[in-house]
Amino acid sequence: MRLSIGATLAVGACLLLAEPVTGFFNLFLSQAEVRKLMGLKAELFYVREGVVNEYAMKFVVPVPAAVHKLHFTWESLAGRPLPYTIYVDISNPAALTTSLNVSETGEIPTGGVQTWALALHCGPYDAEIDLSVMISVSTTRRNSTRLEFKRKKICLKDKSNSHPVIDGVSIAASSTNSGGQVFYAAVGCACAFIAAICVLVLAYYVKDKKARRHREPLQESRGLGSACSVERGTGIGPAQTFLSPDTPPPPSAASVSTYRRLDERSNRELYERIQEITIQRCRVRLLSVEMEGTFGRVYRGSYHEEGATTPKDVLVKTAAEHASQAQMALLLREGLSLYGLNHPGLLAVLGVSVEDRGAPFLLYPHTGYRNMKRFLLRCKLSSEGPARALTTQELVEMALQIAKAVQYLHRKRLVHRDIAARNCVVDDELRVQIADNALARDLFPQDYYCLGDNENRPIKWLAIESLLNKSFSTASDVWAFGVLLWELTTLAQQPYVEVDPFEMASYLRDGYRLAQPVNCPDELFAVMAYCWAMSPDERPTFSQLIVCLQEFHAQLTKYV
Repeated sequence: MRLSIGATLAVGACLLLAEPVTGFFNLFLSQAEVRKLMGLKAELFYVREGVVNEYAMKFVVPVPAAVHKLHFTWESLAGRPLPYTIYVDISNPAALTTSLNVSETGEIPTGGVQTWALALHCGPYDAEIDLSVMISVSTTRRNSTRLEFKRKKICLKDKSNSHPVIDGVSIAASSTNSGGQVFYAAVGCACAFIAAICVLVLAYYVKDKKARRHREPLQESRGLGSACSVERGTGIGPAQTFLSPDTPPPPSAASVSTYRRLDERSNRELYERIQEITIQRCRVRLLSVEMEGTFGRVYRGSYHEEGATTPKDVLVKTAAEHASQAQMALLLREGLSLYGLNHPGLLAVLGVSVEDRGAPFLLYPHTGYRNMKRFLLRCKLSSEGPARALTTQELVEMALQIAKAVQYLHRKRLVHRDIAARNCVVDDELRVQIADNALARDLFPQDYYCLGDNENRPIKWLAIESLLNKSFSTASDVWAFGVLLWELTTLAQQPYVEVDPFEMASYLRDGYRLAQPVNCPDELFAVMAYCWAMSPDERPTFSQLIVCLQEFHAQLTKYV
């Protein structure tokens, strides 16, 4: 299986899994160069104080079409210039040529760093070209260090300029009929004027429609809400219907016949759920903001249940004042997706409050749990004190809890479709629960992308068939679970950070996958790799994953 370089390359470069060689010089990629090629904020050392980073040398680094120069930085540490030779090998010289801004033979200078560039000149057609930059540095009279940097350059034909270019000026074909040019110019001006009028009319229509929609009275639901007064002393009227019970649900993009997504229930069913678990807004007190996005917020609060002597600690998901009706409806639909399910590994909604004078409240039990992605990031770097070190045994135990919860969902013939660290919670005892994905797009916008279809999706967690066909099944949940395992072992690094979201489908189709994280045992990485099989039928079930993880966990406990 071919693996991508990912964030593991940056970590591996820092750890320098290396073999010592004779010589004293540095050769590295600057932070700007690494960001340009891989999207990482780090320097990448290929040679540090004469030690070659063999781990980093193994990878073929893709060079995007927009990058036309490769920069390398080096310096001699031997107190004298070190002779070098540079040779560039290209798989398709007709599609790509190169040029250096330094001589092919020369000396690495002393007294400071030097950055040199290899210019890449693409040919007149689209192509992917393999090239190798081979450098030999003579460290002594008898010893030399040989390095080979492998790159894959993407060349795209420039179709933006179809006219011939003479002395840098684009020359358009001249017409023999100047009168015809005037006529067509007049027609073009008239068309532009008509188009401008149409745009103004359309803008006025949209603005008027929006104003009329805001003037319409809010539709009221039956039996929701309460007549109790809130702490401010204002009365609470009937609740607003964000989900009309008679409106059919939107068509699903999933191609699963026997399994359905958690929130693909009818609007009538969701409406009935809201009626069943409606709570009085006046019994909820918001204490502090836990997380906040553009239009959504998560509060820590308390809920004083009727007849109870003490209030419960709760988490409250709600929308900001400027959130749209569609966003509030989506919050309700996704927040109620786990309602009615009972498993220790699931965080189900406790109650809902829908009032006509504010955004809906979704209440969840709060017993010390916190978002798992933020927890993992704090384990890596904590400003509150020493970072917490998670052992492999603890990571496997957390993965087992998640796998058992998803297995329960699949036995209920439900597909989650957004399994990720951001949609899990964990407490100090490392007990994990899967939550719904309500507000996830807003609270973690860096994890979701819109590929021109007006739908934010977790592109880098999706299986290949989900990317290409929007097809979701238990097998696509298995793929996402593999990415979640990678998140656990990397402490919530971003997957495929160097890959453009628009290129993810072709990247996966070519056989590339996430690389094995540093310090990740081979047995655990093998479980991840099985989850990323190209064919859904070749991926394991969660029952099989649980057996594999339990056997690996048993091996770990033998040595503890």
